[in-house]
Amino acid sequence: MTRPLEQAGSLCRRIEAAGGTAIRFPVLAIAPAPDPAQLEAIVPRLDEFDLAFFVSPNAIHHALEFVLARRAWPAGLRVATVGKGSERVLLERGFRDPVVPQDGFDSESVLALPEFSAGAIRGRKVLIFRGDGGRDLIRDTLRERGAHVEYVTCYRRYCPKLDPAILLQPAAHGKLDGLLLTSSEGVRNLCSMFGAGDLRVLQAVPVFASHARIAAEAREAGFAVVIETPAGDEGLLQALTRHFG
Repeated sequence: MTRPLEQAGSLCRRIEAAGGTAIRFPVLAIAPAPDPAQLEAIVPRLDEFDLAFFVSPNAIHHALEFVLARRAWPAGLRVATVGKGSERVLLERGFRDPVVPQDGFDSESVLALPEFSAGAIRGRKVLIFRGDGGRDLIRDTLRERGAHVEYVTCYRRYCPKLDPAILLQPAAHGKLDGLLLTSSEGVRNLCSMFGAGDLRVLQAVPVFASHARIAAEAREAGFAVVIETPAGDEGLLQALTRHFG
């Protein structure tokens, strides 16, 4: 399991409940934004916006921890996100009826929602809470559709330092049956953490990738067997069950 530790627990527990062994090897780590200036500046301006979009559970956590310590969330500012995990976090935070695609777990699914159509979004002010970097598709498309869009960076991602032996030892003894990769950045980080010889050991292990982009990144990185799964924890679990019986 290569997710950040904060997001890995639920899926790891489900894998273990099904009889598997989950090795935690987070190739992404999350920390607060090193400079909170953007968050500080946006707090008094929240009432200007029509819609706030959170790119991930991390964005929800870091943005709301900062904002709600300083003011109440504006009653008229609707929230949106992508993915069941992010939707669940918003509901737990007390938000009602967030805008979330029910089919699909990516930016394209968000942009296909009626609330983000050109007719609905034109002239609206949209605030996007995100990490440092990432895809610009939502921002660029909404601007093309006539919206006014601003970014706020509320956390940063980085590649942690881990002992490669955590994966290499079981892989070398044929006891590592699969690698779960849930982001393209995670694929790149994983490859950067191993020397060429060690990486070849891992490249023989089947990869389960939860999106076509991640699968393509893994194939380009030299992994021999890449299994594209449906998005989300349920999709990953179904793919693991089918593969391992």
